[in-house]
Amino acid sequence: MTTAPWRDPALPAAARVDDLLSRMTLEEKTAQLYGVWVGAATDGDGVAPHQHDMSVDHSDEEWAELITRGLGQLTRSFGTAPVDPALGARALARAQRRIAEAGRFGIPAVAHEECLAGFTAWRATAYPVPLAWGAAWDPPLVEEMARRIGEDLRSVGVHQGLAPVLDVVRDPRWGRVEETIGEDPYLVGTIGTAYVRGLESAGVVATLKHFAGYASSAGARNLAPVRAGIREFADVTLPPFEMAVREGGARSVMAAYNETDGVPASADPELLTRLLREEWGFTGTVVADYFGIAFLQTLHRVAGTPAEAAHAALAAGIDVELPTVRCYGQPLLDAVRAGQVPEELVDRAARRVLLQKCELGLLDEDWTPEPTGPVALDSTGNRILARRLAEESVVLLDNPDGLLPLAPDTRIAVVGPRAADALAMLGCYSFPSHVLTHHPGVPAGIEIPTVLDALRTELPDAKVTFAQGCDVTDPDTAGFEEAVARTAEADVCVAVLGDRAGLFGRGTSGEGCDASDLGLPGVQGELLDALVATGVPVVLVLLTGRPYALGRWQGRLGAVVQAFFPGEEGGPAVAGVLSGRVNPSGRLPVSVPREPGGQPWTYLQPPLGLAGEVSNLDPTPLYAFGHGRSYTAFAWEDVTGGAARIGTDGACDLSVTVRNTGDREGAEVVQLYLHDPVASVTRPDVRLVGYQRVALSPGEAARVTFRFHTDLSAFTDRSGRRVVEPGALELRLAASSTDVRHTTRLTLTGPVRVAGTDRRLRCETEVSGVG
Repeated sequence: MTTAPWRDPALPAAARVDDLLSRMTLEEKTAQLYGVWVGAATDGDGVAPHQHDMSVDHSDEEWAELITRGLGQLTRSFGTAPVDPALGARALARAQRRIAEAGRFGIPAVAHEECLAGFTAWRATAYPVPLAWGAAWDPPLVEEMARRIGEDLRSVGVHQGLAPVLDVVRDPRWGRVEETIGEDPYLVGTIGTAYVRGLESAGVVATLKHFAGYASSAGARNLAPVRAGIREFADVTLPPFEMAVREGGARSVMAAYNETDGVPASADPELLTRLLREEWGFTGTVVADYFGIAFLQTLHRVAGTPAEAAHAALAAGIDVELPTVRCYGQPLLDAVRAGQVPEELVDRAARRVLLQKCELGLLDEDWTPEPTGPVALDSTGNRILARRLAEESVVLLDNPDGLLPLAPDTRIAVVGPRAADALAMLGCYSFPSHVLTHHPGVPAGIEIPTVLDALRTELPDAKVTFAQGCDVTDPDTAGFEEAVARTAEADVCVAVLGDRAGLFGRGTSGEGCDASDLGLPGVQGELLDALVATGVPVVLVLLTGRPYALGRWQGRLGAVVQAFFPGEEGGPAVAGVLSGRVNPSGRLPVSVPREPGGQPWTYLQPPLGLAGEVSNLDPTPLYAFGHGRSYTAFAWEDVTGGAARIGTDGACDLSVTVRNTGDREGAEVVQLYLHDPVASVTRPDVRLVGYQRVALSPGEAARVTFRFHTDLSAFTDRSGRRVVEPGALELRLAASSTDVRHTTRLTLTGPVRVAGTDRRLRCETEVSGVG
């Protein structure tokens, strides 16, 4: 029997897909453009916005009829309800067989899942959240984590992961700060691109989200309009996405829910086609955020019918409707047949989808959906990596009198609503927080030591007592008395406070859990006041999804430790820092505010965004972006390089020797900031353009070299061009955005130069030993 050209793996993918498309009916082509979400709840609390309004509960008969045309995607076979991973893999394989057998061409669906901080599945490793990745400042480690996540996804038949989030924090009150990597586009871009490389190296399609502007919502409200100007959009919002496309090789992008200046992202061809595809050269698929196409009609009101919403989204460049079919099904078919939507738009999207399926091997005759090996989603190797990332991400904010590390035989009162709760370690997209809250009685499926349990294990000779003190949000203060009593009996109090992750108002951090200000939730601040009033030294441990204002306790605490939802191994990581087994090396990916008001604020401010005499509100943070302390000390020596004059298309090297002058191993994060004294438009006072994490033994030194190119000074001018301007620049070697250790002054000479899409996006670094 002659094999059809589209089945021939020896032919180029484009030729195979062209042949296949020529054989498909309109119904079969549109079927490739949507997913189906089997088992999604249609009432009560959901895991996606307006899920109860938008979900469709397909009967077995409807499902059987639907898949006769084929199917583009299967939505969250593992991430909807608790299912044993091995059984789930076999069930997914059966579903894929059924889909393939039902259609004329035998093409399976792309199976996608959430994987923001690990595979969102029962019994899968819960890694630290992305904000913790940012705190670790360690792209290779994040890449290794993503590779492991990708291997776990592939082991059960999943092809596409809906991560990473590349939104740049603009207002820390926003509920999804925990899902971001930080408030700086360079940090977000480099770490996010590392995640993309890791996931893609395992053969899983990485999905960049949310494209674009989602984190800039007005008032920090989820899905609220974005009012960012063209320069903020071009210079802050977009760079991480561009880096992940150009350097990371991401094969999918998710259109954001938001509108910017009145134009919804899901209906914006300038964003999804001209910029993404024509300028950046992206060739993968663009998928809708869940129900995002229908929202063009129901929430944005830029479409009057589902067919009009489908037309707007297809024309803009969205190829796949997720999570389930609404607009790209019968409404789109009818509109194409009526001549209201050009069939060429359907063909364009179907070609992209089928090209990706071809890349994944789903068009090959020898395709098989059955898992090929044992399924273990929380392996020992995963947990070791989760522990290492958690340990690297813990930030020691303050330790003024050396209270930490704790003495091994001391009396410790552990107090606070986050100390004995395993969920205190997890973000809103972890399976226990995201799904299991709807399945009471089902165990977490993974071991999650609490801070209390881990501290008792870490310090077996210490006398450790516990009092909860209060709830995360409940105003009841009845527990204060016991908490104060336990503290008064102790040598030191460890107050473990913070957030409860949740969705749509069911938590203090997470999607739809936006904050009115940056005060600690509930009465936790009052509890901390009561503990400090005892006179016993207090170590504040924060387990949160965003930074909270701590100026009220400045100078009153013995030490402050910040962990951003550090995952299933976060309890031992935090306990290790408290005991001294772990030397803290995390650095802040977001500023920690002094006051709960006077926001929003990030460190990327032009002069008038900084403190000054024209306003009584001082936005200066208590702890700056990039800040973090250690139990050892580092000397920065022998700075060389930084040519006095270079052309606007020039480069220079800047080197520094970092030496561990303490008595224990530690890691320093050398940061490089750019200051532009005069430009044609206002510029941030400083911005990150390079960094390097360096681990050193006592007495050891390393030479860190930054290879700075003038492309890194480019910005968007008044005409909308990205340019490098002649004039003075300063390169600042620093331990944080405010802790500058050395400044090198440069003068760029020559004409204004337009920096195109071939420009350098990162500052390469080199680390060498020093004899």
